[in-house]
Amino acid sequence: MSDINPALETFSQEVDELLTAMEEALLGLEAMPDDADCINSIFRAMHTIKGSSGLFGFDDVVAFTHEVETVLDQVRNGERTIDAELIAVLLACQDHTARIIQHVLCNENEPLPEELQQQGQALIVQLTGELTVTGGMPSTQQEKTGHFEVDANTTDSRDNWVISLTFKQNALRNGMDPLSFIRYLQTLGKIIEVIITMPTIPRIEDMNPEDCYLNFKIAFNSSTDKKTIEDVFEFAEDDCNIHILPPNSRQEHYLLLLANLPEDQVKRLGEMLVEIGALTEKEVVNILNEQHDNNNNDDEPKPLGEMLIAKNILQQPIIEQALKKQEAVKQKINKESNYIRVDAAKLGYLINLVGELVISGAAMRLMVDKHGLSDVDDVASTMSHLVEDIRDTALQLRMVQIGETFMRFQRVVHDVSKELGKQIQLQITGGESELDKTVVEKINDPLTHLVRNSLDHGIETPAVRLQAGKPEKGTIQLNAYHDSGRIVIQVSDDGQGLDPEKIVAKAIAKGLIKPDQALSNSEIYNLIFEPGLSTKEEANNLSGRGVGMDVVRRNIESLRGSVSVDSELGLGTTVTIHLPLTLAIIDGFMVEAQKERYIIPLSMVEECVEMSADEWQIDDVQHYVNLRGQILPYLRLGDFFHKNKKHTPVQRESLVVVRFGEAKAGFVVDELHGENQTVIKPLGKLFENLNGIGGATVLGSGDVALILDVQGLIQHAKKRVNPTLALSSAI
Repeated sequence: MSDINPALETFSQEVDELLTAMEEALLGLEAMPDDADCINSIFRAMHTIKGSSGLFGFDDVVAFTHEVETVLDQVRNGERTIDAELIAVLLACQDHTARIIQHVLCNENEPLPEELQQQGQALIVQLTGELTVTGGMPSTQQEKTGHFEVDANTTDSRDNWVISLTFKQNALRNGMDPLSFIRYLQTLGKIIEVIITMPTIPRIEDMNPEDCYLNFKIAFNSSTDKKTIEDVFEFAEDDCNIHILPPNSRQEHYLLLLANLPEDQVKRLGEMLVEIGALTEKEVVNILNEQHDNNNNDDEPKPLGEMLIAKNILQQPIIEQALKKQEAVKQKINKESNYIRVDAAKLGYLINLVGELVISGAAMRLMVDKHGLSDVDDVASTMSHLVEDIRDTALQLRMVQIGETFMRFQRVVHDVSKELGKQIQLQITGGESELDKTVVEKINDPLTHLVRNSLDHGIETPAVRLQAGKPEKGTIQLNAYHDSGRIVIQVSDDGQGLDPEKIVAKAIAKGLIKPDQALSNSEIYNLIFEPGLSTKEEANNLSGRGVGMDVVRRNIESLRGSVSVDSELGLGTTVTIHLPLTLAIIDGFMVEAQKERYIIPLSMVEECVEMSADEWQIDDVQHYVNLRGQILPYLRLGDFFHKNKKHTPVQRESLVVVRFGEAKAGFVVDELHGENQTVIKPLGKLFENLNGIGGATVLGSGDVALILDVQGLIQHAKKRVNPTLALSSAI
């Protein structure tokens, strides 16, 4: 079994990708139900999963996906229309497929639980209206060969095989009987019409009774395939030129088969057409020989596709589709050859090693400076630049676009809006913005809660929106962009917005604020992140019990991020999240206070200025400074982290102005040590809740420097400033 595990792992990954693509395509059909590309994508997903499952003997998966595939085949052929009801059932089928695959992967030798079987049967009934016995693999000859049945009783002359027989002059002399072909064809189907032409008939006096001047064009209705029809004329191929044109219905099936050809290798046009049954091997050989003869005669050889169309052997749409498929396979193979799958654990280990390399590089730089090794200085500088490039490249390997995470919410919006009886669309912008994969994984749950909150609290019902003069359909927007070395994610809606009066009343009732406490709108809106606060009158299974928003903030802050809210009553709400691009290695700015060194993330540092009481208006009681007309709260890091240690005045102090989102403050320090590549080390359980500390790093000297929690320190600095001053500041 150990030999098959890697294959099963690959199967699982491919299934996840296919089901995700299927979900996106289904949601896309809601807006454009006639989108052929989406329908083809859905069909290919089910078809590929069915085939791959069959390789591993997962018969339950094969049986269920076969039923879904059959319905999708009807949709592709125009036999069944796609509507909201069918999309909902297919989405449920996608979910059920994921569940049964998860079961068979974890319990290979166990049958499906009764609950899963019943769910599958119920979905099949919704799809087809018929109860089908699950289990086992379709094994009809039709399924094996990829050929499809055509109703042999049809008399539509526009949907028949067209067989052109051009007999050579010596055909009769060689014992050929043209009528015998017609009699034999009748055993394979129904001859609708026979047209006899005599294009080369000479004048009566020049006619030879032993020569054949007849050509037949036969409209033939049959469910057989092209190879079988060609075999009828096998013994006459030396005396007759034969062309067999498929019926229109068969053309649709050829297009379907082309779309579902495996994309593991690039095939020649002739090979593809033979594989789907549109051409026979004899036809390919004859066309290639003619192409070769033209080349030998110095005639410019025509492409195979053009010759097939010119000789009326195949219709143009089939040739065009085959060429498109050929080009798509080439592009896919070229694209896949540029990528390899890498185990996430190996990538994490590589980044840890790069972190240690950064620390060792800093130690080497320190030793060179300490001992004045000028002849080694150039080498050390080159080494530092290389380490920095390696660091950036290693971190880039783990960067992923956030758009994939955003796209998952298409399904959430679809399902929840239907459940709530609302009409809601999701708009996504900035999906190409990249950040560390570990951050993406941890931000998914907070984003889910925020989107659900907008669906439930934010967007109104269609009737309410119409009364308010809004469009019947509400909009939720997910946006992402980079800002000062961080990523900003916004969840916006055009719903009813937040009511400040309700929030304040609820907060007073909960004892979160005092009745006479003056708050800005921003501070009022941020109260929704307090535990237990909700303005929803009735709770439901989505939100409304005040549980979750505090968890959202806690989860985001655990990523060294921040979250804020802006809203306008009646117009909508925007939740803004600021996050670091990576949690592993950052560019830091090292400062010193009271003989201790601290690291400030460089992306949060706005400027450094000398702290001068003579030139500035400084309030040491409320701890604010007038910085060029702006009231800026400040913290002395030495006093904050060494409360019991008497402050020793220094001749010169520096003010480091930092920004986190829209909030700003100043950190007063004794010394500035400049930029520092910082490898973030998590604090142990004993120290993880220290105020103002977000982690630690090892310096080149072997000493430990603490990484500042800028957000927490800014909040602490703001609380000490007089509220009236704070409200008038640009904080």
